Amino acid sequence: MTVFHRNETRDPLPEHLRGGVVAIGNFDGVHRGHRSVLDRALGEARNRGVPALVLTFEPHPRTVFRPDKPVFRLTPAPLKARILEGMGFGAVIEYPFDRTFSELSASDFIHRILREWLHASHVVTGFDFHFGKGREGGPAFLMAAGEREGFGVTLMDAFRDENAEVISSSAIRSLLAEGDVVHAAGLLGYRYTVEAKVIGGKKLGRDLGYPTANMRLPPEVELRSGIYAVRFRRADGTLHDGVASFGRRPTVDSDGEALLETFVFDFSDELYGEVCGVSFFGRLRDELKFDGLDLLIAQMRVDEGEARALLAGVQPLSEIDRKLNFA
Repeated sequence: MTVFHRNETRDPLPEHLRGGVVAIGNFDGVHRGHRSVLDRALGEARNRGVPALVLTFEPHPRTVFRPDKPVFRLTPAPLKARILEGMGFGAVIEYPFDRTFSELSASDFIHRILREWLHASHVVTGFDFHFGKGREGGPAFLMAAGEREGFGVTLMDAFRDENAEVISSSAIRSLLAEGDVVHAAGLLGYRYTVEAKVIGGKKLGRDLGYPTANMRLPPEVELRSGIYAVRFRRADGTLHDGVASFGRRPTVDSDGEALLETFVFDFSDELYGEVCGVSFFGRLRDELKFDGLDLLIAQMRVDEGEARALLAGVQPLSEIDRKLNFA
């Protein structure tokens, strides 16, 4: 899998990736709506016998224009690239998005990026894709450019779920803010997953018999605080069931920063400094403040039992979910 980052976009694209089918979009979440675009691009590439590529933008444009309100990213770039790789794409182009790039005209975007750099033979994107300075380029502009420049264009309608509702990243963010990780997983097509480095803590969990792997998530993450049944992935790909608390630990440290603390079942190795993933399978309860540690420990035993029972019967939602959480 090839991922092109900021400085690499100045270099010529490798010959074996030129002339491919290019799916264009931010694809935050790589949710079921996005996959209607992505699957079509993969199909076009197979039919033509050419590589399938994804053109996306880093950082998210909304973060560039509103740095005071960074976007809650459903899939940070490394996780998104792995999901796209698992789908079968040959390369992910993480094109640098900044103020200078936002001033690029729609015509220059077509000539400089799609034609001169990518040598795209076909482009697949959503029906509402706009590009270029002031969003001057739209579907009609792209279609006309394709006819003029010699590349095909496929525009995909918005994908709707079983209830005829449009699947969107914003809808999934709202569900996660409510703690509804089950409904969010239905729209994503896989369990919501975060990745972060395991950091040191106060080791109170270890003293209580429930040692935890602690992670500091980006401040813009809007996941509702509470206790969740999770699956924990180590850097080497091994998977472990667990129960996680996300929040500020009101019983022991109500003024502390929000942390994700995962008790990994039947596990005793050191994890400090390792970048690990946590996938959320179900929300068990709110964070509560207990009158003493004995009551807290008793509730933690209940949480562990409920999480083990929930995770014992789970099935993959898709091939992506299987690769992330069942392989």
